[in-house]
Order: sequence, then C-alpha cells, then structure tokens
Amino acid sequence: MRKRRARFELGPAPYTAPGPHEIVVRTRAVAVNPVDAIAGPAYRVVVPWLRYPAIIGSDVAGEVVEAGAAVTRFAPGDRVLGHAMALEKSQNRAAEGAYQHYVVVMEHMASAIPESLSFEQAAVLPLTLSTAATGMFQRDHLGLEFPTAAPARQNAVVLVWGAATGVGMNATQLAKNAGYDVVATASPRTAEKVRALGADAVVDRTVPDVVEQLVRHIGDRALAGTMAIGRGSLAPCIDVAARTTGSRRVASSQPDPASRLRGRLAARRAIDVSFIWGGTLKDNEVGPAVYRDFLPGALASGAFRAEPRARVVGEGLAALPDALARVRAGGISAEKIVVTV
Repeated sequence: MRKRRARFELGPAPYTAPGPHEIVVRTRAVAVNPVDAIAGPAYRVVVPWLRYPAIIGSDVAGEVVEAGAAVTRFAPGDRVLGHAMALEKSQNRAAEGAYQHYVVVMEHMASAIPESLSFEQAAVLPLTLSTAATGMFQRDHLGLEFPTAAPARQNAVVLVWGAATGVGMNATQLAKNAGYDVVATASPRTAEKVRALGADAVVDRTVPDVVEQLVRHIGDRALAGTMAIGRGSLAPCIDVAARTTGSRRVASSQPDPASRLRGRLAARRAIDVSFIWGGTLKDNEVGPAVYRDFLPGALASGAFRAEPRARVVGEGLAALPDALARVRAGGISAEKIVVTV
C-alpha cells in the first residue's frame, strides 16, 4: 500500500541488509491472516501507527540469504520460518513485511525447519503460533510453564475454547508440550483433528450444556488457565473459570469493545481477563523460548506439527490480492490460505 485507503499494489521494493540480530529471508511461501485482510477504516483502527508506503504480512517461510553480524543460529541457505514484524508499532517498517521477496526477520522470531516440512506448510505457523504462545506463556496473560522436549507433568488442565482454529491448534500442542492436560471445544467435524493434536477431551461448542460438560471433564483437577479463541468464546470461558478450581485467568484473542466490557464485568467474579496481541512476545522471554529453544527440535522430532493445513491458492506476489479477498469472504475452517513465491 502506497498510502492510507489505497489498494494493494505490486511494485518494486529495495533490498534491506540485516541488523546485527536479524536475518534476511528469501520468501518461498507466505500465509494470509485475518488481520491482513481487514479493509477500509477498520484497518486504521487496528494499526493506526502504520507508516506508508507499507508492506504487510506476518507469516513467511523460505531460505536465509544473509545473517547479521551477531547471528549465530543461522547461515545462508538455511530453511526457516519466521514471524515478520512490519505491523508492530516498535518496528513499523516495510522491510519487515512478509509480502515481498526478501524479508528482514528478527533472529529470535525465526526457527529452522526440517527438510520434511514444505515451505507452504511451514508458512501457516508464525502469527497463530505467536498468538497462542503470547496468551499462554506471557506473565501478563496465563503465565504457564514453557514447552520443552521432555516436559514434567503439571497435573493441571488448560482449557482451549476454539481448538480447531489456527491459534487453537497451536495452543493445544503448546500446552501438551508444556506438560498440561487439555480440555477443548471444537465442532464434531474437527473434533478428531483436535484429539490428534493432543486434546484429552473435546466438547462440541454448539451444545446447550457445553459449560457443564467442560466443568465435568475438568473435574477436581486445577485449571491452569483458559484460552478463549474466536467470537462468542469469552462468556462461556468466564463461566467455566468461575466454576472450577485453580487459575481464574482467561486470555482472549478477541479484543473488541464488547469483549473488553465483558472482561471488566468478569472482575466482579474474581476472573482476570486479558487480551492478546500476538506480537508482544518479541519483547520478552517468550519469543526466544518458543522460536529458539523449543520449535526447531519439536518440528524435527514430530512433537509439534505445523497446523492448520495449508491451502495454496496461487503463485507469486500477484496472487496476494485474491488470497486476501478469500480470507475477507470468510468460510475458512481448519486451514490457512497460502501463496507460494
């Protein structure tokens, strides 16, 4: 975008050399997130600080072409995925937008990927993974234990409402790799998928007694925290937290005005509701704990899967406007729109 209210345009972009703690990635695949597809005035509400001309996009997979002077984890030719940070207020530069051929990525927000993982499938991870990790592990959200290759059993439950979403699939896997039991909601169509990712119990979110069923599945175990993902998730999650023992903290992925009001009202029930912005982990210990210490080994061993399924809808940057339109139209379930580059 060259200016506010302008349409996306395909055009030249300069190559930007990496800073000391950055890498440059030659893009091979990018994924499209709902925030990328927001149109009109709503986009200016979400990212009012964005400088123009802007290059957006958060999810990138490709090969390292250059590494900064202080980088020790990566070298040219390495296959990686990365969370590009162009939309973050503290970064806010076109060089860090995913939707271009050469993307600058923070070293600690990138992970090596095994040869068995395609660039297209790897590209689905970054923003949804970061959102899940922010909500689960940051101290101002749920503050859970970090995932590891050999987690100690926590004897506590994480509730994941919306476990078949991209954020939910990542949250489920992160919780299991941190040693927690997972009680989740999903539709009957996606329940088996969620179980395959590690959920111990899955409840149909559409049934009238969903709260009662979740409370029953949690039982007398401590609730370690609750992830409320997707529209309509916050109210029932607050109800479950109020009726179980353990943590009364709920991290919500929907920071809209109605949810924020509901969160303030929940404080009267001693429920602490926080709202996730998926890029804040770059500024604290969560980013490196996930992208540096956990993810490379977990992807290589199969302990963590790149989900949801990639749906490739085009090749080349010129395919992005149509990909954005598909996401804007809605109706995408248990998969993510991807463009190869």
